[in-house]
Amino acid sequence: MSLIYLSMKKLNLFIALILSVFVYSCQPSGPTLEDRGIVPIPDKLAPSRGSFELKSSSAIQLIGDEASLSPIASYFADQVRESTGFDIQTGESGDIIFELTGNNPSDESYQLDIQTDQVKIQANSPAGIFYGVQTLLQAFPAEILANESQSVSWVAPAGSISDSPEYAYRGAMLDVARHFIGMQDVKHFIDQMAHLKLNYFHLHLTDDQGWRIEIKSWPRLTEIGGSTEVGGGESGFFTQEDYKEIVKYAADRFITIVPEIDMPGHTNAALASYGELNPGINLPDGDLSTVNKPVPSSEIDFSSKMIIREPAELYTGTEVGFSTFDTDLELTYQFIDDVVRELSAITPGPYIHIGGDESHVTRKEDYVVFVEKVQEILQKHGKTSIGWDEIATAKLLPGNIAQFWADEENAGLAVEQGNKILMSPAKKSYLDMQYDSTSRIGLHWAAYIELDSAYLWDPANYASGISKGDIFGIEAPLWTETVENRADIEYLVFPRLAALAEVAWSPASTRDWSSFQKRIQQLGKSWENQGIQFYRSPKVSW
Repeated sequence: MSLIYLSMKKLNLFIALILSVFVYSCQPSGPTLEDRGIVPIPDKLAPSRGSFELKSSSAIQLIGDEASLSPIASYFADQVRESTGFDIQTGESGDIIFELTGNNPSDESYQLDIQTDQVKIQANSPAGIFYGVQTLLQAFPAEILANESQSVSWVAPAGSISDSPEYAYRGAMLDVARHFIGMQDVKHFIDQMAHLKLNYFHLHLTDDQGWRIEIKSWPRLTEIGGSTEVGGGESGFFTQEDYKEIVKYAADRFITIVPEIDMPGHTNAALASYGELNPGINLPDGDLSTVNKPVPSSEIDFSSKMIIREPAELYTGTEVGFSTFDTDLELTYQFIDDVVRELSAITPGPYIHIGGDESHVTRKEDYVVFVEKVQEILQKHGKTSIGWDEIATAKLLPGNIAQFWADEENAGLAVEQGNKILMSPAKKSYLDMQYDSTSRIGLHWAAYIELDSAYLWDPANYASGISKGDIFGIEAPLWTETVENRADIEYLVFPRLAALAEVAWSPASTRDWSSFQKRIQQLGKSWENQGIQFYRSPKVSW
């Protein structure tokens, strides 16, 4: 009996051991795909057991149009080379598969499947493959984007993701006019946009303090207008070759450049370069003392036959609303035609931004005529205009876009005309706003914008009279009155740009603040490994 009892006991122990091994083997080892904290949050995510390990022997297989897929394969290899030390090649076979299943450029969706022996990204467009790559990069340890070699197991948890964007236009804006931001910092900004699946980069190229794009038919714009910035000192500008390099760099990351020439206000740099564009100033007593200074509208006599046009003084302050082109002058429209013609020739994207904001010294009736004429100039050169919401006080051409930043009534006028709205409410999306009263730089005229405030809003319900069907997209602007360098950019932009990217990419039904608080922690580790000096919001346990 004792022998039988002992045998049964051993058998039970053996069965228990087998069961425990089976149960253990069914549990995922290490982090799950959900634990990787993907931002923006995908539409559908299903984790599974196991993981894929990137190795030095890994290779990329391309299925479909290789001409479209090869640059994306090179991009992925470049992204992981420094951190892993691997030289990932493209070949006839591989454990990383990019498959182009269709040819629909407007379809940015993708399917990512991570299995133990391979990774596959499928999409109907190269852009979809690229966005799948961004998600795959986030599925690996945060060190994957480090700038130097790391001793890490390059493991991505297994699972599948189906994903697509909520809005077609997902943008960020960088003001290079008030403080000039050079080529390398602009490219760095573009890189971070790409990681967050943003696809439009609005470059604010001109303002009272500086003109930053070479116009060959009007060379003094950069010789004079590009010579200074807020606070004074030397500044700079982009040659047309520089600009084309930025356009290509962005296009390689599926980002379209939207250049802005702000007008008829915010034009002091142009007026300092070419005085003949200034409104006529009535000086019957011959007093020339005010000619080279910003002149209030009360001192401008538009009906006077005594016209004196002199260059304005270069301006290095931050006040707004004092400058304007002469909207009655034919030369003004020839100037704009030349600028748009040259800019259109080096801008493959469909949009040029015409500004239109805070033109306080332009008479209302003149402003309306001006906006309507400038729209027609853009249309002649094959471009569609975007403008700040004030432009909706004029008659907009079909397809032109009003960018809502301040005035719901103006945005409503655009909707009434059947035009779309680009949502950039200053109280939620302006990256130059301080986080709180202790922020080392930034402004707060619109609001203090902590991370939760940047995240917790729905564009489709933000403003009365603007529904989801009226919205063209979302954009997060960074104005640079207080921004001088990359460290300043990083402090104000991150982590808020990630919050706004999720607002633009992910539907409201999938977004959740508690989830985002956890996922942004993982993105913070990635920023640390990239050397990004981001703001450590107290709303997150970093």
